[in-house]
Amino acid sequence: MDRRGQPPDHQAANTTPRTMPTSTIPTSIPTPAIPAALSEHLAQLRQLVNGALAERSEAAPGCPASLREAIKYSVLGPGKRLRPILVLLAAEACGCSPERALPAACAVEMVHAYSLVHDDLPAMDDDDLRRGRPTCHKVFGEAMAILAGDALLTRAFEVLATELRPHDVAAACCAALAAAAGPCGMVGGQCDDLDAQRLTAITDPAGQLALLESIHARKTAAMINVSLKLGALVAGASAAEHEALQGYGQRLGLAFQIVDDLLDVGGDEAALGKRVGKDIDRGKLTFPGLLGVDASRAQAAELVRQACEALAPLAPRGERLAELARYVVERDH
Repeated sequence: MDRRGQPPDHQAANTTPRTMPTSTIPTSIPTPAIPAALSEHLAQLRQLVNGALAERSEAAPGCPASLREAIKYSVLGPGKRLRPILVLLAAEACGCSPERALPAACAVEMVHAYSLVHDDLPAMDDDDLRRGRPTCHKVFGEAMAILAGDALLTRAFEVLATELRPHDVAAACCAALAAAAGPCGMVGGQCDDLDAQRLTAITDPAGQLALLESIHARKTAAMINVSLKLGALVAGASAAEHEALQGYGQRLGLAFQIVDDLLDVGGDEAALGKRVGKDIDRGKLTFPGLLGVDASRAQAAELVRQACEALAPLAPRGERLAELARYVVERDH
C-alpha cells in the first residue's frame, strides 16, 4: 500500500493502458483576477500557443496510436502556459511578432510537459493528480508515461531545429534549452530535490536556504529564464535586452517557486488541480518551512519588485512582463 492507503500502481506498466478519450480533456482552466488589458492579451497568446501545440502534437504516421494519445493528453491538457507565453512576451518586448516565436514557445512547453509527466511517476514525486486530472501514468500506465515524456523532450528539439530560422538562431535556441533542462539545470535540480540524505545532512538554516535556492534556480527559475532567452534569441535582441530579461527571469522564477510552496501550504486543491500539503507529508525542504509563511510572502514580493526593476531598459515594452510578475504573487493556482 502507498502512503495514501491505495494499492501501488507499479504494475501499471505491464497492464493495458487505461486510456481517456481526447474529447474529454478540458481545454481551459479558470483565471483569477488580472488587469483586463493584460488578461485579454494573455488569452490571445494562450490561444496561439494551444493551436500551435495541437498542430505539432499530430505525430507522423509511424507513431503508435497509444503513444500519440499519451502525448496529447500530457501536453494539450489545461494549463497556464506561463513558459510559452513568456517566450512570446519576451519576443514582443524585443520588437518581434509572437507568431515568429511560436516554435520556441511550443518547444519550451513540450519540455515542461515532459518534466511534469516524469516528476509525477512513483519513482519520483509519486503524484496521482495534475491540473485537475489523473496524472499520465495513472491513465496510460508507467511505461507509456515514460515514453510520452521521452517523445515530448525529443520532439521539442526537432521543432526548434526544423522550424526556426536562421540556422544559427535555431542552434542557439537548442543549446540554451538543452542547458536549462539538462544535468546542470532542471534535471540536476530535481536530482538534488530527491536527495533527502543530502538535505538532512545540512542542519544550519543558512545552508538549507542556499541549497533550496540552488535547487530552484536550476528547476523553476531555469525554465522560466530560458523561456525569456528563447524569445530574445528569436527576436535578435541586443545584449542590453538579453541582460534585462535574464535579470527579470531569475527573480521571477524564484518568486514563482516561493508562491508555489505557499500554495502547497494554504492553497485550494480544486483551484490548484493537484493535492496540497504533499511537500509537508514528504518532509521536503520548502521556503515556508524554512522562512515561515509571512517571511516567504515578503520575499516573493521583494523578488517581484526586483524583477520589475530589472526591466527598466525595456520600458515601456516590458510593461506586460512587469504586470505578469506582479500577478504571480497574487495567484491562487
